[in-house]
Amino acid sequence: MKDERLLSIDALRGFDMLFIMGGAGLLAALAQWFPCDFTEALALQMDHVDWHGLRHHDTIFPLFLFIAGISFPFSLAKQRKQGRSEWAIHRKVIVRGLMLVFLGVVYNGLLNFDFESLRYASVLGRIGLAWMFAALIFIHSGWKARVGITALLLVGYWLVVGFVPAPDAEGADIFSAQGSLVGYVDRILLPGVIYYGNIDPEGILSVVPAIGTALLGMFTGEWVKKRSKEQGAGGKTVLWMILAGVIMLALGLLWNEVFPINKKMWTSSFVLVVGAYSVLMFAFFYYIIDVLGWRRWTFFFMVIGMNSITIYLAQKFINFNYTVEKLFGGLVKLMPEDSQAFFTKAAYIAVCWLFLYFLYRKRVFLKV
Repeated sequence: MKDERLLSIDALRGFDMLFIMGGAGLLAALAQWFPCDFTEALALQMDHVDWHGLRHHDTIFPLFLFIAGISFPFSLAKQRKQGRSEWAIHRKVIVRGLMLVFLGVVYNGLLNFDFESLRYASVLGRIGLAWMFAALIFIHSGWKARVGITALLLVGYWLVVGFVPAPDAEGADIFSAQGSLVGYVDRILLPGVIYYGNIDPEGILSVVPAIGTALLGMFTGEWVKKRSKEQGAGGKTVLWMILAGVIMLALGLLWNEVFPINKKMWTSSFVLVVGAYSVLMFAFFYYIIDVLGWRRWTFFFMVIGMNSITIYLAQKFINFNYTVEKLFGGLVKLMPEDSQAFFTKAAYIAVCWLFLYFLYRKRVFLKV
């Protein structure tokens, strides 16, 4: 296998983004059409937990960040092979990170110029900062130091958040939005609007463990990159990833007893449990696509995955619902009433995918 981007990376990214592109709504609508214990349980997974705990919808964002981490060792090796200077590599990493922060603020309404009502924290900003700092750590350290730094980030975050209450907590639970140091830092340092008023899920302090999420992805990418040079090592590589996933899951569930799994605070237990999910999902995609070579089924996901940032931004600035109504509205109205929501969501996914397919055919990709 050559030192290049793995097809499984784009396919898994596309699978992940499908839920943001309407897949979650489609499954929720299925429960309305065919209500039963299974479909209702599935629909429940298509929304975030209120505070502590984990549902599938809570895995989408960290999986995306984890995948961004997987890609970096391959990208770094390619840049060095091309003779790019270390300064140029550093500049590209920093520019990419800051560009994502900027796009995140644009997504939140920067161009309305209403700065008092603007939310500066964002999903893209979290990806940009966490990935950027993780990439700089990766460039400047060996694997042992990276492991130590990741452990330090996660344990240190727990020691700070788990034992230092917010100064304005007034007896509130230390793991609550009001009582946690995470929310307190957002309240005193974040300008503009804070998403939940007293804590932002993409706030300042929780960037620290998110760096750990990106580094876990980079560990995975580096491991696969090194092992791919060995003849017939694909199956063993997958087994090692599965073992790593099981260990992280066990550690995360144990840690949950004293540091609850919580996406909004991006707790250390959340990092490990979702890291386990991420590495196991990648192991599955990698084995099927890059080891066994079964690739035809991936095209639908590849089209999404190769323009993932594009569709994330496009859904904010392009009225795809208008197109869905004009193209499929009449047809949907002919369907049974309890199925109309399902077919509307399916049409929305189709319109978004065809938009991405057009860009794919024209070889237009938004690369940040």
